[in-house]
Amino acid sequence: MDEMTRRSILAAGSVVGVAAAATHTVAATYGNPDEPPQGAVNAKDNPASLTIPGPHNDTLTGLFPTSVSPPPTDVGSMPQFWATFNNAQRRIQNGGWARQVTQENFPISTTIAGVDMRLTAGGIREMHWHQAAEWAFVTYGTCRITTLDPQGRAYVADVGPGDLWYFPAGYPHSLQGLGPDGAQFLLCFDNGNQTEFDTLLLNEWFTHTPPEVLALNFGVPADTFKNIPLHDLYILQSQLPGALSADQMAARGSAGAPPNPFTFKMAGGPATKQTKGGKVQVVDSTTFKASKTVAAALVTVHPGGMREMHWHTNADEWQYYIQGNAQMTVFNTGPNASTTNFGPGDIGYIKRNLGHYIKNVGDTDLVFLEVFRAPEYQDVSLSDWLTHTPPLMVTSHLNIPAEVIAKFPQTSVGVVPV
Repeated sequence: MDEMTRRSILAAGSVVGVAAAATHTVAATYGNPDEPPQGAVNAKDNPASLTIPGPHNDTLTGLFPTSVSPPPTDVGSMPQFWATFNNAQRRIQNGGWARQVTQENFPISTTIAGVDMRLTAGGIREMHWHQAAEWAFVTYGTCRITTLDPQGRAYVADVGPGDLWYFPAGYPHSLQGLGPDGAQFLLCFDNGNQTEFDTLLLNEWFTHTPPEVLALNFGVPADTFKNIPLHDLYILQSQLPGALSADQMAARGSAGAPPNPFTFKMAGGPATKQTKGGKVQVVDSTTFKASKTVAAALVTVHPGGMREMHWHTNADEWQYYIQGNAQMTVFNTGPNASTTNFGPGDIGYIKRNLGHYIKNVGDTDLVFLEVFRAPEYQDVSLSDWLTHTPPLMVTSHLNIPAEVIAKFPQTSVGVVPV
C-alpha cells in the first residue's frame, strides 16, 4: 500500500469517527433548523463523502476537528476568527525575543494587536513609548517595569505570573527580565494596527538628533554622545538590576508617586463569578484604575465545563489561550454560525454583540484571557435574558414550558456548572 493511500484511509477513518459521533447526537426533530441539513449528517449513508483523498496535512487537521467536520448546527461562513502566536515569526535578539499578531496578518482584529515577548534574566526591552496604550499579562517568570507620567511622577515595580501592567499611550517605559530565568508576557495594544516595529525608541531619537542639539538639551559637551549606538537596541542583554527599593529611590523625584499603580495582581485576585465549572476574574478601570482603555477577564473552565452562551455589548473580544483545549462557536446574523478549536498560544476574536460559547474539550483546566478595548467589562448572558423576560414571551418562541424555563440559571454564571 503506498503512502498516499494509507494516509487517505487514516484520514477517512478519523473523519468518519468524528462524523459518527456528531450524527449520533442529532435527533430527527432538532439540531439544525436549516434545510437541507449541514455537515456530516448528510453522509451517514455514504461515508466516502467525508474522505479527503487529495493533499492535506494530518497534523493541522487533527488540531481542528470542528473545521474538518463541523457540528451540524454550523451554517454559512464567517471571517476567520482564529490566529496563533505559534507560527508567528520570532525576532530573536541577545536578551530575548518577540513575535506578534496584528491586523496585518489577522484582519478581523481591528481593536487589539498582540505581542508575545520573552526577556532573559537581565534582558531589557529598550526604553520606548507607543502611539497606543499597552496592557500586559505575565505568563512566566518575573519582570521589572518602569514608567513616567506627564506630571513627572515615576513608577517602578516588579511583576510575576498572573500580574498586569498598563501604560497609557505616550507614557515612556522600560521592561527588564529578573532572575532566575527572566520572564515571558503577553502585550496587548488598544489598536489592531500597532506593531512592535512601530515604536518610538530612545536610541533611534538620539541617533537622529545632531550632537549640538543633544548638548544644548542636556547641558553637557557634545562629545558626551560620541559613543552612543548608531542603531536601535530593541532587546539587549544587560546585568541584573539591584534591589527594587534602590531603583524606586533612584527614580523618585519631587513630583512624588502617581495616584494609581500601573500594575495589578489579576490571577491572585478574587473571582467575579464562580461555579463548580470554573470562574471568571474581571479586571477593568473600576478595579485597575490606571487601565482606562482596556478591560479583561481571566477565565478558568474545568474539564467538561463551558463558558456560558453570551455576548459583549461595548467592545470586540480578543482572546488569548493560555492552557488547555477549547472549542468555540460564534453566532452571527444570516444566520451564520461557525465552530473552531483553540489551544495554548492561540488567539480568538469575536466582534461586538456576536453570540458565542467556549467549551473545555480537554482533560485539564482551560485557561484563557478575554481582552476588550473598553474602560469597563460588559456582557449579556443568554440565560439571564431568558429568565428575566415574561415567561409567556419565551415559551411562545421556544415551545418550552414555563416551569422548565424557570430552572434555567437566573443570573449570569460565567462558567456553566459541571
